[in-house]
Amino acid sequence: MASTQTNVDLTPSPATGTSGLLVSLVPLQQEAFDATLSNLALAFPGETVFVATPDAAPQSSSGSPLRLLPYTPTAVSATPWLLTAGDYVSTYKLAQENHATACVLLGAEAQSLHPEAIRALAKSALQCDLTLAHYDLGPREGLVNSAILYPVARALFSTRPRYPLAIDLGLSLRMAERLAATAQRFTAAGQNEGLIWPINEAASVNYSIAEVNVGPRTFPQPVSSDINALLAHVAGSLFADVDAKAAFWQRARGIQPSQTITQTTPIAETPPDIASMLDAFRLAYTNLHEIWSLVLPPNSLLGLKKLSLMQPENFRMPDNLWARIVYDFILAFRLRTINRGHLLGALTPLYLAWIASHLILVSSGTAPEKHIQDVAVAFETDKPYLVSRWRWPDRFNP
Repeated sequence: MASTQTNVDLTPSPATGTSGLLVSLVPLQQEAFDATLSNLALAFPGETVFVATPDAAPQSSSGSPLRLLPYTPTAVSATPWLLTAGDYVSTYKLAQENHATACVLLGAEAQSLHPEAIRALAKSALQCDLTLAHYDLGPREGLVNSAILYPVARALFSTRPRYPLAIDLGLSLRMAERLAATAQRFTAAGQNEGLIWPINEAASVNYSIAEVNVGPRTFPQPVSSDINALLAHVAGSLFADVDAKAAFWQRARGIQPSQTITQTTPIAETPPDIASMLDAFRLAYTNLHEIWSLVLPPNSLLGLKKLSLMQPENFRMPDNLWARIVYDFILAFRLRTINRGHLLGALTPLYLAWIASHLILVSSGTAPEKHIQDVAVAFETDKPYLVSRWRWPDRFNP
């Protein structure tokens, strides 16, 4: 099992150098680029650090410890809110050429990261194969991560980092090489926007994994506001990776000890407009029931029927029902039970129902993080269900 280290100390340590470090940046606006360089200089005072940037920039001044390395992006990214295959290929190529021993990749809006957070990522990258950022987000942020990405990665790959698709991370050279090799398959096919799952890659080869709390951060907004397209892009990529690594996650693996929940104070607040989410779910229950019946077993369909009849104030999706829904959609993705595009589209109203349930629970005083951890436990508990259905997919069908 890959080792996991959490809550890495953010305090800068002059005794710990960052020699051989490459910091890779994605395209940034000029103001953001200048601010990021200033933060990097503060993060690594007096230390030589390579900074890979696709932005037009002057050569480093003779007195600056930052050594700018221009590179040409593989393409103009349509997903600036995520790191993609092209980012990993470029990073490893530059690390090789400049004999770097570790890499830090910083996503869009990197100027919002505190210098101490950047240094902490770098220090961890020199000690661990993969370091992911842990962000302080509000109760209504990062819900795709909370509902699907985090619980699936934790249950199937026995990993604890809260944001498995973080846009800021540290890599050892061998981890950078592995991710670049995986990414090369996408870029060779002209799919530079393909998503790579670093945490799954690291876990599958028993590389060490760490998590650094970087505090609050500004996140880039997706270009498209189409929830169907966004969920299909991210969830579809995850489901494909789960399929590709089935031989690994099906082996018996222990559940790691519970992680300390940092957000313990319940945040009572008025829920946003959940009426539209519930309307979308109820409409889908009528229109998509036939499709859902091809994917979900009778018990899950019965659970959805009960949900469709609940009053908004009492609307609550059980954690184990949500875990089984996601697992059955992963299985249907693998079996191509229906067209994958239609399948992922049929998941969207169920995801909206989960969001509505989560926000209602939070507005009643439950700490958001407590509920998310409860959801993750449900996924861990029900992992044998997915393993059984994966091996004998017809066993539970009507």
